[in-house]
Amino acid sequence: MPHAIWTGAISFGLVTIPIRVTAATENHSIRFHQYHLEDMSRIRTRKICEIEDREVTNDEIGKGYEISEDQVIPVTDDDLRDMPLPTAKAIEIAAFVPLDSIDPIRIGDGYYLEATSPVAAKPYVLLRKALERSSKVAVAKFAWSGRERLGLLRVRDDVIVLHSMKWDDEIRDPAELAPRQIDLTDKEIEEARRLIDGMTREDMEGDEFTDSYTDALAELITAKREGHSLPEADRPAAAKGGGEVVDLMAALHESVSKARAARGEDATVHEMPKKKTAVKKVPAKKTAAKKTAGKSRSA
Repeated sequence: MPHAIWTGAISFGLVTIPIRVTAATENHSIRFHQYHLEDMSRIRTRKICEIEDREVTNDEIGKGYEISEDQVIPVTDDDLRDMPLPTAKAIEIAAFVPLDSIDPIRIGDGYYLEATSPVAAKPYVLLRKALERSSKVAVAKFAWSGRERLGLLRVRDDVIVLHSMKWDDEIRDPAELAPRQIDLTDKEIEEARRLIDGMTREDMEGDEFTDSYTDALAELITAKREGHSLPEADRPAAAKGGGEVVDLMAALHESVSKARAARGEDATVHEMPKKKTAVKKVPAKKTAAKKTAGKSRSA
């Protein structure tokens, strides 16, 4: 069973629900350590006191706020725990809103909330069913790791999930990053929409949604350990013209065809109109004039 990272309660109006918080996700990435390449010995980070010039243990280390180089205010864990905040001991629900009203960029890591006892189970299930029937999510405030946070509560497989959220002033304005005004035709937009339709899925099941990087990294480590040749990289061919798309409509058209073929559908798509080669024609009158002039010179 996963280790509880926080214990408190959900404050739902006058209802209090004692809960335990556990991480909802796991990290399966392969981790590396730092080594000295000459002798492959571990490189470790040591915590040194600048005044005493010696290594200190974690028990000797605490938090502090630096006002100036000569003045630091110590802040202990007890100070943070005893702050007069209602969110220091509870996840306090402030409102219920439609999920669509929340920008996904604000939503962070997820945590499972577990009722701590049979007595807490009834109000826990009450809140869960109320959320399900309302088709809304709860917005709450809570205090972890020395700061107050904004959170989102939703239901997943009969369990209430808490997502940490960013405050408004923590979201950067992307206006300056937006491309300048670009002229697009309706045909280009429609072809892109058809590509979206061709790549639409009902779920996220399949090899496309597996962690290929970790698998390839494991194969690399196994090959080096056993002295085998390293796996060859399957690199796609470089695009012509420095990676620039020369004909946007042609690229979209081909992409739609490939997407349909990958789904086992008929890959037949509307044929792109062929470009007509302009043929320069010499006016008949001017040609005749040139011929007449030629005869005159001959005479």
